Amino acid sequence: MKDELVKALVCGERVRVIVNSTTNLCEEARRRHDCWPTAAAALGRVLSIGSIMGSMQKNEHEKVTIQINGGGPIGTIMVDCFANGNVRGFVGDPHQFYTYNDTGKLAVGVAVGNQGTLKVIKDLGLKDDFAGTVQLQTGEIGDDFAYYFTASEQIPSAVSLGVLVEPDNSVSAAGGMLIQMLPNATEEDIDKVEGILKQIKPMSQLIHEGKSCEEIITETFDDALILSHQDIKFECHCSKEHMKEALLTLSHEERQAMIEEDHGCEIICHWCNTRYQFTEEELRELEK
Repeated sequence: MKDELVKALVCGERVRVIVNSTTNLCEEARRRHDCWPTAAAALGRVLSIGSIMGSMQKNEHEKVTIQINGGGPIGTIMVDCFANGNVRGFVGDPHQFYTYNDTGKLAVGVAVGNQGTLKVIKDLGLKDDFAGTVQLQTGEIGDDFAYYFTASEQIPSAVSLGVLVEPDNSVSAAGGMLIQMLPNATEEDIDKVEGILKQIKPMSQLIHEGKSCEEIITETFDDALILSHQDIKFECHCSKEHMKEALLTLSHEERQAMIEEDHGCEIICHWCNTRYQFTEEELRELEK
């Protein structure tokens, strides 16, 4: 099944729902960064909500960056979110594998930790970026973003995120759902959504069962108005030309050492783990 993102209005068009299926992009991120299961689940959850948040921007030049550090062994999670719903991201330590003893489920909250912050930076193309920061609540990601939307953006929200990781470390199902009350939402709408959330299956289970994003929405809400569909993917904008520009920010002495001592260099993009090789000759040409 392809990755996609679907937007809809429900409850008499007083509640916004955005659902995405992110299995392929989460697996690509897992593969690129060699993530172990808990790291793959943590990064996948942030990529899933990041895709939703990126798609909510008003124009294609706007970008959202998510930074999470809860003091746990996984370190920092960083995700860039673009207006077309595409994302890229990484974790500080991808080799993390924790499970809860009582359930056997991946212990994302343990790996991420909850003694830190969730920060959202919105680049709206203005002189200054907008930044909102909240304390992490659980480190499980979904609860933390629900708290972020409610506390930082004053929009009552519910977030469901799921990433199913197989024994061979691969991601077999992943996706997210964001439900937000619009200004004209009623108490009855809130009660209805709360009732639905108590009964709905985990997102990863729904996607693993083969449900499309539209089916998840229409089978969950009886009056859904589907607004749009869009394909999404893991996308990084790095290139060798961009890496050349990065080399030019180094001092002449540093570049000279690469030429005379190392006879070349390798630069790794931290967003997508792509490696770029520069030969001694290319570095000398750069010096000119």
